[in-house]
Amino acid sequence: MDPILLARMQFAANITFHILFPTISIGLGWLLLFFRWRYLKADTPPLRHAWLNAYRFWTKVFALTFALGVVSGITMSFQFGTNWPGFMETVGNIAGPLLAYEVLTAFFLEAGFLGVMLFGHGKVGERIHLMSTFFVAFGTTLSAFWILALNSWMQTPQGYEIIHGEFHVQSWLAIIFNPSFPYRFCHMLLASALTCAFLLAGLSAWQLLKGTGQLSAPKVLRVGLTLAAVAIPLQIVIGDMHGLNTLEHQPQKIAAMEGVWETERGAPLLLFAIPDAGARTNRAAIGIPHLASLILTHRADGEIRGLNSFGDAHPPVLPLFFAFRVMVGMGVLMLAASWLGWWWYRCAGWQAQRLPRALLWGLAGMTFSGWIATVAGWYVTEIGRQPFIVYGLVRTADVASNVPAPHIALTLALFATVYLALIVAYVSVLKYLAEKPEAPPGADHAGQPTPACGTIAARPLPAGSQP
Repeated sequence: MDPILLARMQFAANITFHILFPTISIGLGWLLLFFRWRYLKADTPPLRHAWLNAYRFWTKVFALTFALGVVSGITMSFQFGTNWPGFMETVGNIAGPLLAYEVLTAFFLEAGFLGVMLFGHGKVGERIHLMSTFFVAFGTTLSAFWILALNSWMQTPQGYEIIHGEFHVQSWLAIIFNPSFPYRFCHMLLASALTCAFLLAGLSAWQLLKGTGQLSAPKVLRVGLTLAAVAIPLQIVIGDMHGLNTLEHQPQKIAAMEGVWETERGAPLLLFAIPDAGARTNRAAIGIPHLASLILTHRADGEIRGLNSFGDAHPPVLPLFFAFRVMVGMGVLMLAASWLGWWWYRCAGWQAQRLPRALLWGLAGMTFSGWIATVAGWYVTEIGRQPFIVYGLVRTADVASNVPAPHIALTLALFATVYLALIVAYVSVLKYLAEKPEAPPGADHAGQPTPACGTIAARPLPAGSQP
């Protein structure tokens, strides 16, 4: 195989694995802050205990997710030097500082307060612990800010000048707040919220099916369904705005997403087709007339430029076409599941024991639906930028290394094997945690009486020792 294609596949495998975990940790940090706040505001001991159990359970999920996200992110950064050395040689004056800002601000902030959040409850005051949870949540969002600023600049570059083939900064504000950044940032935050919402709803439904988490799971299930029901309409609005922005700045990507080969007005929305790049046409196309133009231009006779007008400077159509439909299809399914689940739960008087098992099984089956939508959306973004690594300016082939194809294929196979094993282990641990009975009222997660807030539990003296 072509070594450049293998290098792209290796980076795609790494980023596919990596994006799964920040997608959870970004939203879950804020949900942990919400659980802590509800625990502090609860006015009865059973209610306080339920929210405390929810906080402790999901803190474990966050810790596991955060660890895998850090490890996979480090591996991904090394690939800039191994497979894509020309990238930093060309745009390092822009990419390097943005990545450094992410480490110096977001990562250090998360790392500094993560230990207090994970192990400080009962050892520091409630306000300090709440503040630590806030800074961890804020750090995850700040990390997404810097990473998406760089990625968005690669999609819609501005604020630079090129001297002797190297990119230099003219305006950091223009680079960071490039034309596509606001839409991508909001789109990613909402994607994280939806991923976490279905993770909460799915694991809580599993706990109810298995008879564990009877105190905390009903409350977490309500939070997950409510968050999903509210976030999906917002995501649709932001997605529409993002699409208009993409049509303006990256019309090739839109043409590939919609399978439009010739420039036309009133382009149909293809519900299904098999794009044929060789014949430059679509096979077995099923579409709704004028709907693509109406969605993308807000006019039924709006014009969409076809792929043939861009020569060879357009992305591969087949993966982009189907990735976009997987993302949209999963979004529609999530919308239906969240609204149906929220309405049914409300009709049941917010009593989990009255929910039908079929609904719980359905929600449990959609635990990781957010992952599918996120990965599909990320493929649309990254594949849609091809054949450029910096859109319209630097081609991907121009920054690739000279590593032989067999070497890349070997490391790709090793990466894929390790990542598959880690995914299986991650899901298995979540299943184990969800099936573990929660602590009864009056006991902490170790089964011992909960110490008073802001104090450290006294350890028993050894037998025969003097007080």
